[in-house]
Amino acid sequence: MKYTGPTYRPPYEANSLLLQVTVGCTHNKCKFCTMYKDTKFSIESLEQIEKDLEESSTLYGDVKRVFLVNGDAFVLSAKRLKPIAKLIIQYFPNVEVITMYASINNIKSKTDQELKELCDLRINDLWIGTETGHEETLEYMNKGFSLKDSYEQLERLNKTGIRHIDILIFGGAGRGKGIDNAIANAKLINASKPLGVSITTMGAFGDSQLAADVEKGIFVPATELEVLEEQKKMIELIEVETIYLGIHGINTVTFDAQLPKDKGKAIKLVDDTIAKMNDEFLNSVPERHSI
Repeated sequence: MKYTGPTYRPPYEANSLLLQVTVGCTHNKCKFCTMYKDTKFSIESLEQIEKDLEESSTLYGDVKRVFLVNGDAFVLSAKRLKPIAKLIIQYFPNVEVITMYASINNIKSKTDQELKELCDLRINDLWIGTETGHEETLEYMNKGFSLKDSYEQLERLNKTGIRHIDILIFGGAGRGKGIDNAIANAKLINASKPLGVSITTMGAFGDSQLAADVEKGIFVPATELEVLEEQKKMIELIEVETIYLGIHGINTVTFDAQLPKDKGKAIKLVDDTIAKMNDEFLNSVPERHSI
């Protein structure tokens, strides 16, 4: 199997086959991200992809879920993705889901017909880097798309049958804006009706632009208590059925939940965690080491 540079996948794809179809990230300008900072974007050849599929079919046998790496593999056009999906099905006839990271702009670049065709080829699940439903915060993050785009493109996925897991960042709005971020995130979730909501927490890493902004006082990180209160408020406001996916090493309180059914248990878990922490920690900004 060929992998070039750093390879990332959601914690929940630990048991999926990781198949490289791109290297790096096309956008690579998000203020908080350093994942692909020193990796030049490139596209893997179809010949290499088939070699990897042939090798993996002998190693792993019957595979049900394939995760395409790297950063925003859905940037590939439908014309490029369709032969990749057909090869996956050829080598793994019982595959049920072909998934990958995607940007809102990756969806925007495809027609409804193309999305339907990809869904029929089992590209029926995407991890979307929405990050926030708070317009001011989205603009600061430099994601390259608008909040209006998020609402419109997630709805297009719903109409074409592609499930999506929306990635959101607690603390993304900074000091004093956590509740606003929670309200905006819940509004986006209730409108877009994702299969799941994957949660991470904002951290200023290494030589990211965010770290530089924190150093200059341009961005003031939320305290730990603000992050936890934001977490509670968002969970409280979610009304649609979705899976809360909060198991990530960067989060203080890690758990999964079926919302809104488990709402009370989830909020109590956060409250119990707050009760166990001392004021010094709650009023601080803990250092985080990964995204």
